[in-house]
Amino acid sequence: MASGKNFRSDNFKYTKASSRMDDNPAFNSSVQANENKMDSFEKNLDQWTEFVQWSRWFPDLWYDLIKPEKGGMRLDLDQRVFLRCMSRFVSTYGVFPRGFGKTMLELMSIYHTCIWFPDITIAMSAQTRENAASISEEKHNEIMKWFPLMKNELAKSPSFTKDSVEVIFSSGGTYTVLANAQSTKGQRRRRLNVEESALLNNELFKDVLEPVVNVPRRTIGALATINPYELNGMINYLTTSGYRGSDEFNRILNMLDEMADLKGKIVLGASWELPCHFGRGETRTQILAKKKDPTTSSTAFAMNYESRWVGATDGALINISKLLKIRTLNKPELECPRDKRGNFELNEYIFGIDVARSNSQSNNKTAIVVLKIVRSNSGVIRQIQLVNIVEPPNGLSFKEQSILVKRMFYKYGGSLDLNKSRVKTIVVDGNVIGKGLIDRMLEDVTDPETNEELGCFDTVNTEQKPDVPNAPRIIYDLTAQGINGDIIRAFIDYVETGKLKMLKVFDDIKGKSTSSESATEEEQAYKHTQYLIDEVSNLKLKTTKTSITVEQVQKKIDKDRYSALAYALYYIFMFLEKEETEEQYDEDDEFVYY
Repeated sequence: MASGKNFRSDNFKYTKASSRMDDNPAFNSSVQANENKMDSFEKNLDQWTEFVQWSRWFPDLWYDLIKPEKGGMRLDLDQRVFLRCMSRFVSTYGVFPRGFGKTMLELMSIYHTCIWFPDITIAMSAQTRENAASISEEKHNEIMKWFPLMKNELAKSPSFTKDSVEVIFSSGGTYTVLANAQSTKGQRRRRLNVEESALLNNELFKDVLEPVVNVPRRTIGALATINPYELNGMINYLTTSGYRGSDEFNRILNMLDEMADLKGKIVLGASWELPCHFGRGETRTQILAKKKDPTTSSTAFAMNYESRWVGATDGALINISKLLKIRTLNKPELECPRDKRGNFELNEYIFGIDVARSNSQSNNKTAIVVLKIVRSNSGVIRQIQLVNIVEPPNGLSFKEQSILVKRMFYKYGGSLDLNKSRVKTIVVDGNVIGKGLIDRMLEDVTDPETNEELGCFDTVNTEQKPDVPNAPRIIYDLTAQGINGDIIRAFIDYVETGKLKMLKVFDDIKGKSTSSESATEEEQAYKHTQYLIDEVSNLKLKTTKTSITVEQVQKKIDKDRYSALAYALYYIFMFLEKEETEEQYDEDDEFVYY
């Protein structure tokens, strides 16, 4: 090892192995005869052997050893425990808050392993290779800054690109990155660290990630054997917390049992108070201010800072793992795309609106969801894509809300000529408060900002009269009373079958506030999708004598986005799906019970 010359005796004390044959005359005479021919390494082979063992067992003390006398990184007690666990257990599950420094420690553990286990291959996997690569480059530069001697351990300059990383050490150890996706299938590494593991589903893990570490490392000596005492097949999981009932929540429960049974696994966790105690990350005042901020989601704070797994424990509305699995859309649609001629593409959109009106940020808010329907060539609905969620500011009057909805209508290719309109229906919650918005939607109005005529709409299913006769019948006035059970069943069905698709997690805006003035519309769409997941995870089914309904586990977590989505899905299920069934008859359907 290049940094071995910096070994200081105050960090390590060598004790001669008791098994050495010092009392054997033949052994002693042989050693003395060849002593002059032996170099310093061979003379101190026993010490080097024990030094290697010590360095592998105490990664934090080894980092102390190579730290410069001035500057460098000071390891706190909790960080030392974390590093030692990553070196001593066959699997470590760490659930830590933002600001803990877990990714930095993770890469320090990886580099330590690459140096002390020749020819080993280790990978970090994240949601995407791009995300893993960006994390790696930033933390690599920090390690080289705090521990300059580490540069001597590199065989060549590391390679960092947009979606790949390759760091090769003098020992032959290699560090690369992978994605938590099917593209990783068939890859082989000796050890694996999974970033943001709370987002995993067990099906992907079993099929793709677990087999990555199937082949153990062989020693580089003449025998090239497998060390039975080495932690081959190690998989470590690092994340902020997620949802109760998810695959990863169940994995932690299983690992806790295995930890109690001494099966070589360990689970670690901490809230924001631990790093704050050691002076890392944000101060106590800053974090508590975030918690009190009415624009901060209580669920997001619980997961990102308090390391609490959130959601319903019993009787959950939906299997949260299935909800996470349908997050497959890469980008939101903020408007209907246009073709090369500037015309709107032939898309089909349904709006769902849950209506509220309040000046308080802590009260329920109006939520608008935009669903894009994807059909097969035969007209059958294959997917329902949740491409955008918009939350108007609280305090807007019904007139202002109606103007906002009409603006969105035209952005998504809406037209007063329904034959040309890309927006087919606007489903509005017509219970009590929602009537106020519907009344305003039926008024002829001019946009106060652009002076453009926005027109007026008519309802599909009521006798209300619009300001303009023959206005387009675009609004569906949904009264949920008496059909709550059907609405819930339609929502569950679309999630269970995988027809509903949502936006993926966007790591660049994870942990940021949606109220940030710098947040773009695209970032807001990702954020509101995450908040929708939070709302659904907080709902549990409640059975009454006549029907089923949902109730919130925590009352302070809204369900506006869920309601808007459920209303729109119910409309699709009741009217669009039925139309297809009537047009597409299949005799096999007689034998299928829905």
